[in-house]
Amino acid sequence: MTSENDDRRASIERAARAVFERRGYAAVTVKSIAAAAGVGPSVLSSYYRNKADLFAAVMDLPFDPSSAIPRLVAPGLDGMGERIVRLALRAAEDEQVRDDVGNIAPSIPSFVTNTPGGVRAIWEFVSGEVVDQVLIRAGIPDARMRGALITSYLGGVVLARYGLAVEPLASASEDQVVGLVAPTIQRLLDPTKPLPGAVAQ
Repeated sequence: MTSENDDRRASIERAARAVFERRGYAAVTVKSIAAAAGVGPSVLSSYYRNKADLFAAVMDLPFDPSSAIPRLVAPGLDGMGERIVRLALRAAEDEQVRDDVGNIAPSIPSFVTNTPGGVRAIWEFVSGEVVDQVLIRAGIPDARMRGALITSYLGGVVLARYGLAVEPLASASEDQVVGLVAPTIQRLLDPTKPLPGAVAQ
C-alpha cells in the first residue's frame, strides 16, 4: 500500500510540475492539476494541503512558506526589510535556484518577452504566496503593489549577483548586500509613507 501511495504521489508531482512549468503559478488550480494527474481533487488534497504546499514540494524550493512567513512577520515591522532580503539571498544560494538563475542570464532579451514557465511560476509564487502574504498579515496598505515592487527589486538583485555575476555585487558578502538593499525594502514596507498615486486609507 505504501508503494502504491508513493507511486501515486510521484505521479501527481510529475503532472503538477509539468502544469506549473507550462502555465505558471497564478493561473493554475488544484482542479486542473488533479485532472492532469488523472485523479480527483480530493485525492490530491489527501497528499497536499493546498496549491502552495504542492508547488513548494514539486519545485523543490529551499524554504517552506508556511514556516517562513510567520518568521518574517512575528518580530514586527522593525527589521522586516532585512529579514526579507536575507531570506531571498539564502534561497538564491540553493544550488537548484542558482542553476535556474544562471540559465536565465545568457538570454535576457528573449527572457523578457518569452519568460520560461517554471521561472514565471516561481516568480508568481514568491510574489503572491510569500511577499504579498507577509505584507497583508502585517497590515501594510497597498500590499500587492508594494509586494510587486519588492519582488521585482529583489529579483533584479538576485539575477545580477548570481546569474550575471555583476561585480562588485557578486563578490560582496551577505551582510554588505543586506546593508545596501534592506533600507529600500524597509521604506517600501513603511505604512506611514503612501505610494505615489495611492488612495489614502
